[in-house]
Amino acid sequence: MKLRALVVGLLAGSLALTACGQSGSPGGSGAPVVSNAPAADVQVAGSPTFDAMKARGAVIIGVKDDQPGLGFKDATTGQYSGFDIEIARLVAAQLGFAADKIQYKTVPSAAREDTIERGEVDYYVGTYTINDNRKKRVSFAGPYFVAGQGLLVKSDNTDITGPQTLKGKKVCSVTGSTPIQRVRDQGLTEPQNIVEFQTYTQCVDQLLAGQVDAVTTDDAILKGYASQQPDQLKVVGETFSTEPYGIGLKKDDAALRGKINDILQASYDDGTWQKIYDETLGKSGSPASPPALQRY
Repeated sequence: MKLRALVVGLLAGSLALTACGQSGSPGGSGAPVVSNAPAADVQVAGSPTFDAMKARGAVIIGVKDDQPGLGFKDATTGQYSGFDIEIARLVAAQLGFAADKIQYKTVPSAAREDTIERGEVDYYVGTYTINDNRKKRVSFAGPYFVAGQGLLVKSDNTDITGPQTLKGKKVCSVTGSTPIQRVRDQGLTEPQNIVEFQTYTQCVDQLLAGQVDAVTTDDAILKGYASQQPDQLKVVGETFSTEPYGIGLKKDDAALRGKINDILQASYDDGTWQKIYDETLGKSGSPASPPALQRY
């Protein structure tokens, strides 16, 4: 299924440091969206990743920290918030880890596969599109959400109305991301006009400074930025892709993948997923329902 989701910009702030951090209340208001009491006596037989978590006494989750409404860290309070963060916390709780036993590690898009393979995170939740190329190196639970690629431009821009109008325009996205690869593969603009940075915030800064003409990534992310500065930024055109977001895991850990899929399915069935969505991305007024899991 294909869902078009909007994001409300819940928080504004500067880009947080890329580092391992800890926080017990990552909801948008400083409190979690749902009550996540840790499950007791959890077993995941055959999962080396879960065994490492138990031995450590904490779970390390790879996240984004500069995507309002999805994965965002407030530079003042150190609190994490957003839809992805809430999904990450839900999974942690159902694996038996309380909020104060979660460590968040900010990982840029280009480093996700390497970070997962090296075991530097136990799992990754951060607008991570499931695709066959990535499945060669990591595995995915989910999807837990489906977005679509869009375009962010300055509010006074009338030249760009969709992907068909990008020729001759400078387009920015994150290194290693699916959206910038699509721009390149489909020849939407010339190679010399493709600009890449480590974060979407850097791309947005370049857009505001007039150094690029458009930023492209999933519409959910772009609308978060536009909502922060509606007088300067806008999202244009229809989405032109389907981006199923998955939870990234080590490729050979089928046991943990199956367990996380079970956790997600339970949240779909009992209304927990819907409550999380309604209190984060759903605050924009755009409805959504849980997607179908792709077990494999």
